[in-house]
Amino acid sequence: MFQKQAAVFFYTVSPVHMGTGQAIGVVDNPIQRERHTGHPCFAGSGIKGAVRHSFGQLGGDSALADDLFGPEAGASELHAGAVSFGDAQLVVLPVRSLKEGFVYATCPTALARAHRLLQLVGARPDWKPLEQPLNEGSCLLGNGALLTNGKLHLEAYEYSATAIVPVSELGGKLADAALPEGDEYRFFRDKLKRDLVVLSDTDFTFFCEHAMLVEPHVRIDDETGAADPGGLFYTENLPPESILIAPLMASQVRNPKKKQGSNGWLDAESVIAKVRTALDGKLLQLGGDATTGRGLVVARVVNGR
Repeated sequence: MFQKQAAVFFYTVSPVHMGTGQAIGVVDNPIQRERHTGHPCFAGSGIKGAVRHSFGQLGGDSALADDLFGPEAGASELHAGAVSFGDAQLVVLPVRSLKEGFVYATCPTALARAHRLLQLVGARPDWKPLEQPLNEGSCLLGNGALLTNGKLHLEAYEYSATAIVPVSELGGKLADAALPEGDEYRFFRDKLKRDLVVLSDTDFTFFCEHAMLVEPHVRIDDETGAADPGGLFYTENLPPESILIAPLMASQVRNPKKKQGSNGWLDAESVIAKVRTALDGKLLQLGGDATTGRGLVVARVVNGR
């Protein structure tokens, strides 16, 4: 049973490929998606594995890795880890715009799910999901400068727009929660506050399917060192500037050698503090293609109860 909870925002600073291991369409290597929404996601098991792998480099105590995350496969003595990550849900997706380069797009369902998760972990968010219903082809925004002749143009599509102050306020709240406080993130915090756009659930799901970064790759023949004939394949990536949120849960250390009161034993609050210290504001690599600079995300831990 987990006694302490928190939430972790992931802000992508490079394309991220968390693969599914199978392909049923024209994209050979698709990314992970939720079955019921079609939104891109990160599997909790992949997040936990990446944090465990980089724990020492992130500033954590490598000697605690087995206690926090569980022993490596094949270890002589096995026990459960004290840390669990849930699947990361999409909150904000960058979409190309005619004005200002791109916007940070979201939808009522994504906002409501993020708000619910923060409530469940006891973070008590100081913002509320937008309750105003949205029809397909319409949107809410706070920055009228994004409009051309009263319309918002995203990719090749046109949307009727209503400018309301609460969208900018919501963008500011999300920026404060999801992005680190350093000066290097000031531009993006300001842009998220200024250029947040709320689409209908249907339109947002469309961009989740069709606004991903798809890259061609060529397989190299080991003997010739040249391109392998017929070796062209396509890999899908979640684009940079996306924001996801995942639950982080902790229990006391469950290593049977470290009983309560003994040296090395940690309660749940200490466990989650160790992970928070190592992870918060740090650059983490998730998913595949690490050698080509893919999978870079910045984590931000929001304290729960």
